[in-house]
Amino acid sequence: MKLCIIGTGYVGLVSGACFSDLGNNVVCVDNNVNKIQNLQKGIIPIYEPGLEELVQKNYKAGRLNFSSNLQYAINQSNIIFICVGTPNKKKSYSADLSQIYKVAKQIRKYIKKFKIIITKSTVPVATGDILEKLISKKKSKKLFEVVSNPEFLREGEAIRDFMFPDRIVIGTDKSRVNNILKNLYEPITKRGGKYLNTSRRAAELIKYSSNAFLATKISYINEISNLCEKVGVNIEDVSIGMGLDQRIGSRFLRAGPGYGGSCFPKDTRAILNTAKKFNISLSIIKSTVLSNNQRHKILFDKICKIMNGNISKKKIAFLGVTFKPNTDDMRESPALKLIPKLHKNGAIISYYDPSGMKNNFVKYKNVNFVNKISLACKNSDLVILHTEWNEFRNLNFKKLVKKNKFVIYDMRNIYSHKKKVNRNINYYGIGR
Repeated sequence: MKLCIIGTGYVGLVSGACFSDLGNNVVCVDNNVNKIQNLQKGIIPIYEPGLEELVQKNYKAGRLNFSSNLQYAINQSNIIFICVGTPNKKKSYSADLSQIYKVAKQIRKYIKKFKIIITKSTVPVATGDILEKLISKKKSKKLFEVVSNPEFLREGEAIRDFMFPDRIVIGTDKSRVNNILKNLYEPITKRGGKYLNTSRRAAELIKYSSNAFLATKISYINEISNLCEKVGVNIEDVSIGMGLDQRIGSRFLRAGPGYGGSCFPKDTRAILNTAKKFNISLSIIKSTVLSNNQRHKILFDKICKIMNGNISKKKIAFLGVTFKPNTDDMRESPALKLIPKLHKNGAIISYYDPSGMKNNFVKYKNVNFVNKISLACKNSDLVILHTEWNEFRNLNFKKLVKKNKFVIYDMRNIYSHKKKVNRNINYYGIGR
């Protein structure tokens, strides 16, 4: 099939590369000319395992192309995917749909024959209704159909999630359109991916509801970990015991510094805003957001406690700053709150992340990026393991730190407590 992908961010680029790898002809469009030129050269703007190779492979094969000419891309395609950002508005925390509406207005200028217009971006319920009205002001409804097809891609696992999804959700009540999209996704459903056809509004709400539920699981287990520390119980025993219950499941039951990234924080706030518009109270999700927002304060207090109440002029190695491993994404990372707070209280911080230096910290004196784990850890008073990159799993801290006495604060419980018990090393985990 001939597809147009509008937006070459995380969702758009991954979707475009994967669709082309399934044999479709794909044109990815972006108004950033420099970005398009780089993609044509094989330069990928994001870090995602396997994506660079997939893009280059399908670009060379002629199935994947990049353009800044939206009119050309629309004319060449039967199906148009909208994959632009929907960030929170600063004041209201509602979803900012300005990019969605801008794209819709551009699409209506160029469609001359029937097109399926699909929102893959995360949007509030009834957004599809608004887009339909917006486009139909100047184009006949016979020329288009608006469909919701939310993405469920995890950063660091995006290609696998696209190719082997738990489900594919298609929001449309038009059987003709549904059959076309069934054919599009057939290579994936043959592998076991469940295909679900719902109303458009239901599809939109499925995405928000799913992310809010997963965020709630994370906040829940983090709060239980706080209790574990008080009563002398290992949170991992509790997580395993809970996860063995099939009604609960084991995923997203790992205690840590709190959820971050481009989805959970944004989507939990957005669904609360939607509920407010309809005069509905979502008290559980509201509590989830509040709990996550307070998480960094609890961790900071723990750091102060394990350092005997004084972190001023203490050398701290901060290992991993992205919100999760296998991505360079810093959006809503707990490190963005923890590092400035540590800095404010006089700590001297060296941080290392496999994805490279982050500009988020350049304004802070005594917060420095180093390109080797050894340089971060050398002579540190405290080592904080913040992100569970694989290369952190088997470190010899005695060799790295080169100091008689120091503290390890493992915020991801990467290490076994027993392995780290040493008279010269004070080891602390989460919920232990």
